[in-house]
Amino acid sequence: MSDVELVLRSANVVTPDGPRAASVSVADGRIVAVGPYDAPDPDGARVEDLGDDVLLPGLVDTHVHVNDPGRTAWEGFGPATRAAAAGGVTTLVDMPLNSVPPTTTVPALEVKRAVARRSAHVDIGFWGGAVPGNAPELRPLHDAGVLGFKAFLLPSGVDEFPPLAPDQLRTALREIAGFGGLLIVHAEDPHLIDGAPPPTGPRYADFLASRPRAAENEAIAGLIALARELDARVHVLHLSSADALPLIAGARREGVRITAETCPHFLTLTAEEVPDGATEFKCCPPIREAANQDALWAGLAAGEIDCVVSDHSPCTADLKVGDFGRAWGGISSLQLGLPAVWTAARRRGHTLHDVARWMSTGPAALVGLDRKGAIEAGRDADFAVLAPDETFTVDPAALHHRNQVTAYAGRTLYGVVRSTWLRGRKIADHGTPTEPTGRLLERPSRP
Repeated sequence: MSDVELVLRSANVVTPDGPRAASVSVADGRIVAVGPYDAPDPDGARVEDLGDDVLLPGLVDTHVHVNDPGRTAWEGFGPATRAAAAGGVTTLVDMPLNSVPPTTTVPALEVKRAVARRSAHVDIGFWGGAVPGNAPELRPLHDAGVLGFKAFLLPSGVDEFPPLAPDQLRTALREIAGFGGLLIVHAEDPHLIDGAPPPTGPRYADFLASRPRAAENEAIAGLIALARELDARVHVLHLSSADALPLIAGARREGVRITAETCPHFLTLTAEEVPDGATEFKCCPPIREAANQDALWAGLAAGEIDCVVSDHSPCTADLKVGDFGRAWGGISSLQLGLPAVWTAARRRGHTLHDVARWMSTGPAALVGLDRKGAIEAGRDADFAVLAPDETFTVDPAALHHRNQVTAYAGRTLYGVVRSTWLRGRKIADHGTPTEPTGRLLERPSRP
């Protein structure tokens, strides 16, 4: 008898070397071989032929606000991970806010882990938070297994997760650099935003003017300077201003250890199409103009942007009032990221190999999850099975998010997720998640 328990065969398997017809053999939750499509079936193995459906590595979404515990009316580990599984996401990393308590101490991390453990449909890692006064907590959180630390440079929207002033940012980054950690930053300059017109009323143009590109560009320039000075590793969250791409690229050429992400909504939605009063489109930084979106795609193609992740930041429907100044800022897209990005990518001449690099391999590499992110021997058997040429129209009622508020409502997207597999077990079938089998992940130890 062979040790192989499962073989998935497809005419289009997206491997690190590109797509090809192949059979993928799985034993004990890991990929043990990626062989020829017509390789003999191992004795005793279950074989599934996926036909022309594409076998992708399971997506890794490193930017998810689960809000659990404390704001579970907004989301929760159960519905969030069901949505992830339905959308081809097999690993997510939970942000340290907007839960109560925020993940800024080890006891708070343990509270969150206890809640997540009960209802995880996918594997879950955790970010820690860097806030004023918690520099002594950063190393203990690192030792407890968080994948890095998030900081804001301006108010986060919730009082229990305040921003870092410049001297506090320096203190936190020096501490994190001392143990080789990663700081991820919501990079908008508070002074430039304070000096911009206030975002009041229903007009999207007024909201856009309140979060100028210059605020992102200035904050990123300052982060680069500090990372260079301290020889620290930093990551720019949810990049929306393409003007900052030359700054990031230039810093990398100088040896500054900086990476950046963008999000599906910045790649697929434009300011010109946002109706006034449609605060389901509100996020910070904001969705910008079509020309800026074109430049973000160029940055992706050039490798200047490392990954595409959701920034899934849901809330209850009552918080999405028609005034952009008062509405909660956040877009729910955890279940829709893959088809949304694929719909735009295919139109621009990109391939599913590109999408897998942006949405699986890149995010896994960012947080050091070297068992995730690719279909190759030794990795976890995490897969998304996609029908790339089939379309569907987004029905909010069909989403597994706790609150079915989405900027994608009514849009027709390419790419139907047929099934999702976690360590060789099917966790979603035609959009319906199975029982929770996810695990809690810690930062991999390094020699």
